[in-house]
Amino acid sequence: MNLGFGREKRLLTPQQFKAVFDSANNKVQGKSVLLLARDNQLGHPRLGLVISKKSVKLAVERNRIKRQIRESFRHNQVQLDGVDIVIVARRGIADLSNIELRQQFDKMWKRLARQRITALQAAHSDSTG
Repeated sequence: MNLGFGREKRLLTPQQFKAVFDSANNKVQGKSVLLLARDNQLGHPRLGLVISKKSVKLAVERNRIKRQIRESFRHNQVQLDGVDIVIVARRGIADLSNIELRQQFDKMWKRLARQRITALQAAHSDSTG
């Protein structure tokens, strides 16, 4: 799998974001952040970021946070096949250091992957039993 972060790995249009907000299968709460996820039929994950001026005042901080999230996503995308993800930043996320952000998102990707596996197993056992 390509570990890059090209256009095909991004949520680009308002409709794509709306689809995730309207029908998120999985939610993962973190410190000052919410991760919403929805299955897609593409065979690879896509990421969208919502980091408002209201939650993170300085542009340099918003850019730092986005850079850290994208890098973490890039390294963990193998375990996230076929899912659209929207990250919603909340107040207080700018207080986290780069290392804390990275550790938090590494844990969140793992929790999301576990939730999806559990949901798949439950759906599989429902269909067979």
